[in-house]
Amino acid sequence: MDVPRRRRTGVWVRVALVAALCAVASLLIAQLPAGALTVTDTPTPVTGNSTYFDGLGQPYGGCGIPQANLDSQDFVALNVFNTPGDYGAYPRPVPPSLADKMGMWDNGLNCGRYVQVSIGDFCTGVNDGAPNQAFCRNGSWVSDAYNGATLTMLIADSCADSNAWCRDDPYHLDLHKDSLNRFVKNGAPVGDLYPNHFNNRHIQWQFVSAPNYTGDIQIGFLQGAQSWWGAVAISHLPNGIHGVDFQTSSGGWQAATMDGDMGQAYIVSPTTAGGTQFQIRVHDSTDALLNNGRVYTFSLPAACGSQCSAAYTQASYTTTNPGGGPSTSPSASRSPTRSPSASPSTSPSRTPPTSAPPTSTPPTGSIQCDVNYQVANAWSGGFTSNVTVTNRGTTAWNNWTIGWTVPAGVSLVSAWSSTITTSGTSWTIKAPSWATSLAAGASTTFGFQANGSSTPAPSGIRCS
Repeated sequence: MDVPRRRRTGVWVRVALVAALCAVASLLIAQLPAGALTVTDTPTPVTGNSTYFDGLGQPYGGCGIPQANLDSQDFVALNVFNTPGDYGAYPRPVPPSLADKMGMWDNGLNCGRYVQVSIGDFCTGVNDGAPNQAFCRNGSWVSDAYNGATLTMLIADSCADSNAWCRDDPYHLDLHKDSLNRFVKNGAPVGDLYPNHFNNRHIQWQFVSAPNYTGDIQIGFLQGAQSWWGAVAISHLPNGIHGVDFQTSSGGWQAATMDGDMGQAYIVSPTTAGGTQFQIRVHDSTDALLNNGRVYTFSLPAACGSQCSAAYTQASYTTTNPGGGPSTSPSASRSPTRSPSASPSTSPSRTPPTSAPPTSTPPTGSIQCDVNYQVANAWSGGFTSNVTVTNRGTTAWNNWTIGWTVPAGVSLVSAWSSTITTSGTSWTIKAPSWATSLAAGASTTFGFQANGSSTPAPSGIRCS
């Protein structure tokens, strides 16, 4: 049977097939490489074991982004440590003196990158990740109809548990549970990988650039941020993040300090002492300046007052191109058009993603919202969609809810990061229980799978 261990407020959810422990056939540490890893890249796909977890917990995942503000709800955790046979505690971030114990997490420097994951062989034996025990004991690895199903997933969390998954297998991935049945094969989600066909299977994976990327980065202030502690999270990245520079009061650039090993959260200072305006530039996962050194200018949001109380408060910004080029319009007026859960473009039955233009709804009381609806993947008889909702009001939007009308013949199969109820062609989408409030200017993303045609898009979109 599956026995979950839940991560809530820093406590991990880890799932493993539990069975009576049998005699040890061989220790895993004799099978896997020890010592330093190449943590910056996977030039060819690597093979590891997979587990799943329920979600990021509150208020942040390991990268410093709340789950509601991730670009994709298809996300993974990477191993913090690489210590086969050693399940002891070590400091985070991993210091240079312990570099040989560094896992693929790379002290957070792989945060915000994407990995393309492919389902591998199924284990017919005991595969529980017990310390000092081999994987797939008293069984063998076999292929089946799920081999080759793929999904592109965001790196959003870290795994540092004292078990074989997080210590013995350097290429282990912890997958978001809700994503398991969204793996795609022959142009359609597999639908039933979980719960009966998983058993912590082998997977193959490789770093990839963000799929179908458009737009620019997103900047949000974290809880407790203020003028002298400018804690910001950077997301919606084309190829991860390797560092942030901020402009000092003297006009020079200074490297920002990462917030622990939360790889998308950095501490920046304002352009003038005691001020509330900030300027930054961002380095991608290759350590190259993003957009050739584009400068992002923003201020502590008015919704924060003197200190931000929400877990995440999105900031609008303007940009200046290198050499003093013209500024663009504020980021708050843009809507990302990424479809991160779409299947690879090589899938033979995949239809191109389609999207509806962002819809601004009129105020209902003090609430005004933008809804960006995008079809991520479509096939004969069904589709999946990703939807970004932004609070355009001046106050927090508690228990956020939107509604719309779908074309006749469309029926809901499943939803993630929201609660959807239907009555004929009328759908009501409510905030998930773990993220009911949306701060002024903040965005959240949810998705769903449906039967029927993906076109036309829903109509009559409204806030309440």
